[in-house]
Amino acid sequence: MKKNHYRIGIYTLFMTLLAIASQSQTLVTEKKPPKAWYETISLRGYMQVRYNRLLETNPKLKCEQCDRSWGEGGSFAIRRARLIFSGNLKENIYFYVQPDFGSSAGTTMNIFQLRDAYVDLGFDKKSEYRLRIGQSKVPFGFENMQSSQNRLPLDRADALNSAVSNERDLGVFFYWAPENARKLFAGFVRDNEKGSGDYGVFGIGLYNGQTANRPEQNKNLHIVSRLSVPIKLGSQIIEPGIQGYAGKFVVPTDTRSTGVKAANNFEFNDKRIATTFVLYPRPLGILMEYNAGRGPRYNPSRDSIEVRSLSGGFITISYKIPGKRQDEFFFPYTRLQHYDGGKKHELDARNHNVREWETGLEWQFNKYFELTTAYTISNRRFEDSKLRSNVQSGNLLRIQAQLNF
Repeated sequence: MKKNHYRIGIYTLFMTLLAIASQSQTLVTEKKPPKAWYETISLRGYMQVRYNRLLETNPKLKCEQCDRSWGEGGSFAIRRARLIFSGNLKENIYFYVQPDFGSSAGTTMNIFQLRDAYVDLGFDKKSEYRLRIGQSKVPFGFENMQSSQNRLPLDRADALNSAVSNERDLGVFFYWAPENARKLFAGFVRDNEKGSGDYGVFGIGLYNGQTANRPEQNKNLHIVSRLSVPIKLGSQIIEPGIQGYAGKFVVPTDTRSTGVKAANNFEFNDKRIATTFVLYPRPLGILMEYNAGRGPRYNPSRDSIEVRSLSGGFITISYKIPGKRQDEFFFPYTRLQHYDGGKKHELDARNHNVREWETGLEWQFNKYFELTTAYTISNRRFEDSKLRSNVQSGNLLRIQAQLNF
């Protein structure tokens, strides 16, 4: 009898342990339910507040495409106030939406305007091949694609930024980059090395050509292509690149003076080619870009807009210095730039000739707050039908406070 009780006890214990093991196995192998799409969304952003009129020697010195609070009529201004919503809806579907609350229109400041709104569709598991659809940055120029949150000079250089106002347009772009290159692109931004983001090793696309938030004016689309390859050289990384675009641009009616002349119903050939060289700041950084081409440009001697040549570029030299705290950094920099050409987005495709030197210091107190001071010595010719002979030169000290979140 005792033996039977003993056997029953062992059997019961064995079956209990087997049930526990089976339940544990079920718990281990049970898959977690997939996250809902709204649980994948991330929110970040930044805000920039500027004052440009310290030590100002000429209030008539301005740069409309750079910063409209330059010169007379300017004071404290919110240059950018942006929120960025992004996330992966599924493994190969990524979205990105960026509104700006610091835009201006005429004399009205701090209005809401859409900057980016696009979706990336990956063709493989790692999204090495992907298609971008919507309004996004046109892949022309490293500094153009570099976020203003990361850029050292307060404004983008005239030479390449004159190609695409606000750097963006509505279109379809194909990007390719192997996995190791995509990791490098992400690291350049994450590790505070002033990267431009991931726009592929190779990109090609079609876009309207009238720039962001403006309707297309003809049936001719612009085409753009870019090749940019990061290369490791010991502890340093360089990134040479080449890019170009072509299309037909129509000068809109709201950016033409009354009586200004032009052929072909204000439609002009618009094409450029540019080269780029980047040495990421480890700790010395160098960024050089140069472009040349043809496009609409005001001719003051004829009071007309014509297809004319353009050229120009810049070099920015910087140095990364760690501070006493873990997330404190100093970035002293200097930039020389010149541009001789038109700005198709401004009144009468303004005729510009720019010679400018800027030197400054970005002080990152921590990852949330930065302060940049920049001293600018500038000589600018900017002419349209209302100002046919206009050359302004001067110096000024500019200050920007930036909040990152």
